[in-house]
Amino acid sequence: MTHRFSAGESVYFSPPLMAAAASGKYKIVRPLPIENDNKLTYRIKSMAENFERIAEEHQLSRTD
Repeated sequence: MTHRFSAGESVYFSPPLMAAAASGKYKIVRPLPIENDNKLTYRIKSMAENFERIAEEHQLSRTD
């Protein structure tokens, strides 16, 4: 199991329904270690926000 995205890559984030997060373009800050739940997760950052978020890989897609 390996991460599809690398640090610095631009991605489109689709948050879960009813989440207080904006969908849109984000940058991958870094991939996070794989834990016991075997989910691939990342720290992501939007230019419109002053903080980072954690997203699961299935919530991210490549941007053009």
